[in-house]
Amino acid sequence: MENVILATDFSDIRLLKKGKVRDVYDLGDKLLIVASDRISCFDVVLGRGIPHKGEVLTRVSLFWFNFLKGIIDNHLIASDVNSYPKELAKYSFVLKNRSMLVKKATPLPIECIVRGYLSGSGWKEYQAKSSVCGIKLPTGLLESSKLPAPIFTPSTKADIGHDINIDEKAAQELVGSGLLRQIKEKSLSLYKKAADYAEGRGIIIADTKFEFGIYENKLILIDEVLTPDSSRFWPKAGYRPGQVQPSFDKQFVRDYLEGLDWDKTPPVPQLPDEIIDKTRDKYLEAYRIITGKDLN
Repeated sequence: MENVILATDFSDIRLLKKGKVRDVYDLGDKLLIVASDRISCFDVVLGRGIPHKGEVLTRVSLFWFNFLKGIIDNHLIASDVNSYPKELAKYSFVLKNRSMLVKKATPLPIECIVRGYLSGSGWKEYQAKSSVCGIKLPTGLLESSKLPAPIFTPSTKADIGHDINIDEKAAQELVGSGLLRQIKEKSLSLYKKAADYAEGRGIIIADTKFEFGIYENKLILIDEVLTPDSSRFWPKAGYRPGQVQPSFDKQFVRDYLEGLDWDKTPPVPQLPDEIIDKTRDKYLEAYRIITGKDLN
């Protein structure tokens, strides 16, 4: 089994936030984001990681930051470890290809989700109300149906547990009407450009999550962007509405865990090598299709 990075113990750098997958360090006027190989399902971090996962998340984000920079500025400063502050040099073997040095923006308190297809929590709400986040949709849509047009469906941010879908009125109360108009317009523009590109390469971006922040009084794109962890990527070949679609993410892990007698609380089951290998291959395939390159 290949090496995986599950923890980043940089004891002489202040850890700002330890997420399910990424660790964020405070460098004073900048932040260091490190993507580990950890994987979580059902809000539980599993004991074994997925080789290369952190590299894929970071390098896919870097691709999209460059591809989408004409729509909005982003928080990226550098991703080459050789250009990092000298105090990070001793950690280069961990940081290489899985880290970003970024601007220290003030994050907005909402997740900006764009849905082009009906899936996940959106499908569940549609079945009950024929709407998603207060947006009325045509009747007769199926699971995984393409929507007439992409929709902006914000949610709250939750450090523990699930984010909660909200309507635009609730989002406006959190960020204000002017800022909400901006992030809605930017989110839809980002999604459209990315989705058009990806579809041309054989991937449907069913939905995705953007995060924005304020830096020097300006709105910028932050966090990861359009990765298999923050998006639903489906293969265009074989797409059929009316069913769950195969995806380029941790589907193998979810399916395996769903088949166990496990109550989705710790202690977590041990993932077999076969499931880890299949999941790794899906992340690598997503990277290869999107960027046109192999991970090296």
